Amino acid sequence: MSHATPDWVRRVVKDIRAHSKARGVAIGILLDTQGPAIRTGDVPAKIPLAVGDRFVFTVQGDSLRPDEGVKGTSVGYDGFAADVEVGKTLIVDNGELRMRILSKTATRVVCEVLTEGQMGSRRHINLPGVRVSLPALTDKDKADVELGLEVGVDFIALSFVRDPDDMAQLRALVAGSPHQPKLIAKIEHQFAVDHFEAIARASDGVMVARGDLGIECPYEELPIIQRRIVKKCQEIGRPVIVATHLLESMITNPMPTRAEITDVANAVFEQADAIMLSGETTVGKYPLQCIEVFDTVTRRIERSGGADYHHAAELTSPRQKLVKSAVLLADELKAAAIVVFTRRGHMARYVSWLRPRFSPIYAFADRWTTAESLAICRGVVPGVVPFTHAEPDKTVDAALASLMAKGRLKRGDAVVVLSIVTAGDQLVDAVTMRVI
Repeated sequence: MSHATPDWVRRVVKDIRAHSKARGVAIGILLDTQGPAIRTGDVPAKIPLAVGDRFVFTVQGDSLRPDEGVKGTSVGYDGFAADVEVGKTLIVDNGELRMRILSKTATRVVCEVLTEGQMGSRRHINLPGVRVSLPALTDKDKADVELGLEVGVDFIALSFVRDPDDMAQLRALVAGSPHQPKLIAKIEHQFAVDHFEAIARASDGVMVARGDLGIECPYEELPIIQRRIVKKCQEIGRPVIVATHLLESMITNPMPTRAEITDVANAVFEQADAIMLSGETTVGKYPLQCIEVFDTVTRRIERSGGADYHHAAELTSPRQKLVKSAVLLADELKAAAIVVFTRRGHMARYVSWLRPRFSPIYAFADRWTTAESLAICRGVVPGVVPFTHAEPDKTVDAALASLMAKGRLKRGDAVVVLSIVTAGDQLVDAVTMRVI
């Protein structure tokens, strides 16, 4: 939402829904808030900068006059000058430019350019180690969240989360809506790392946003931070997305670097729920090739095993333990599939959390909104079938028939089914094994 307009969002969401329904597939849509980010203003043309140049950032309506002969731009955050500290370094555009702060007034910050580059419009500014005074949800974020609720997005990601209270503010904002998207915490600076577990428990999922995280934290710590986050998410049962710079070179090149392939492979080996492309598919020249690389590498690495962090899963409820028995049965049988029926998505998320070794997870809901909310869960292929509450076996039969019609199952396959069955005059959760 740093770049999208409301009309664009409405059009794109409508297009995605139309195409997904026409193909009978559940596609998740994530709205990524701008968050309390600091961005430069608009410039008529990119400003070339050399090492040693002076550059001025202005705030609160101040602006440079042409006769001053100084390079500079505005900043869209009035508290910028108050938050920065003389002698510290600021970073622009994901590390493309680095500057040292030389002096400041109430409305101007004067910097020395440390790296050659160009200053463009609306570039993101990082202040490593500085907790900016911006609120967790800006007025723009609140308007964008309302737009997301209007169009029915499946996930809302809060950028630059600092602590669990930030997520609580987002949850309070959506609480009164009939549509309840899942809330994703983006971990992208040191403050979030310091409070990570509490943030994860306050969220419905987590994104390791490595672009800003790699700037805000020492870069040699980044792989360790990623691993810790992915591991903890699998312990407490939160879907986790690894994002940013996975195939950065493919923005301009048709082939990835070998290091990028290894980076993707590591995220898959760690058994993250999802891996995410950003610039590669927004402004890149080879968006489809990027998806093909993701698909090829992911399928190969998944066949080689994984880190199995889920073995430390904190299972507390009887339903979670029932799901564990289903996954163990599927692993022992090397079942062709685990087929799970879910009204709100909980059972399917539990199955995904426990990372079946061999079996894809076909999760059937009776509403598209539930199916779409499962799109980021590892190993889950969501689908929709009508639920026959009086005769649950008919629901199971209809789902298995649809999987066979699509070529996902065949005669003789053994499947593990998690569904509701009739026990006397009651409906109860049950694990069954079927040979089709």
